Amino acid sequence: MREVSVGETLDQYKLTEVIARSGMASIFKGVDLVTGQTVAIKVPYLQFESDVIFYGRFQREEEVVRRLDHRNIIKVLTPVHKSRMYIAMEFVDGTSMRELMRRERPMPPGKALGYAIQICEALVYMHGHGVVHRDLKPENILVTADGTVKIMDFGIALDESARRLTWSGLSSTIGTPDYMAPEQVSGRRGDARTDIYALGVMLYEMLAGNLPYAGSNVYSMMRAKTNEDPHPPTEFVKDLDPKLEEIILHAIERSPKNRYASAAEMLADLREPSRVVPRGRAELLKPRSLRAQKIRRSAGFVLFFVSLIGFFVFLIWLANRYPAAKAPPRKSFRGEMR
Repeated sequence: MREVSVGETLDQYKLTEVIARSGMASIFKGVDLVTGQTVAIKVPYLQFESDVIFYGRFQREEEVVRRLDHRNIIKVLTPVHKSRMYIAMEFVDGTSMRELMRRERPMPPGKALGYAIQICEALVYMHGHGVVHRDLKPENILVTADGTVKIMDFGIALDESARRLTWSGLSSTIGTPDYMAPEQVSGRRGDARTDIYALGVMLYEMLAGNLPYAGSNVYSMMRAKTNEDPHPPTEFVKDLDPKLEEIILHAIERSPKNRYASAAEMLADLREPSRVVPRGRAELLKPRSLRAQKIRRSAGFVLFFVSLIGFFVFLIWLANRYPAAKAPPRKSFRGEMR
């Protein structure tokens, strides 16, 4: 067995071009020679096909998506015969959400809400079928020319209906740090509220053009998620509707129990933001931020004075350690006259 390439036929699929490559697989555009349908084929690199853990994860991804049938979730196709490991999917001619967010930063509220509603509708369906995505991010969402959202890449999805172990220990902390929920950062596998958190972060980024947490590196940002409050979106967009800010902050609460209890609850608010009653979440964050600034400022003053005192103590110690040479006694003028 060898790596497949453009121009070859894989079972009933003719591979016509490479759409994307990742660290573990290539995605080809192709044609189904049986139906004539344009398809996408995800083929893992040869070195991973013999990996038992990867094989189980890849197979689980296919099984999970095959039983989901929703307009906002990419569909998996069933070939007549399969000679090697791959996943055949519907071909979606679209642009990644990441690219759309780069083009419009921040995004108009109406457009951002439209995308968030579609994603949330898919979550309601998905969670209702016992599936938690656990890696929602702009790179895993395609948007077609007519504005239809398609969620893909269920590689670390949790299938709550499966009887066997679903690699929860292996994949609980896998994900993209910017969109991982605090419980994932802490090593827990997460549940439906983990997806709600990720959607809240994406909506935050669409509307504010920034992320709720900033860090000089991945580790400082992940530490902030588990110990600090997010920045209110209105720090970046002053005229943001308080009702939309309330929805976002409700979704990205640090503790899962304080978030929306279900995607259905969040969807109701997204569909009718006018019914949302701001509960002061943003106001609670701002005083904490100011208090943190005062604490840091006070700590700076204390550090300065401690350093100053330490400097003088050092000078005194130095003077005692190395006393200056004593000057010879001075003779009085009167004594010289005598």
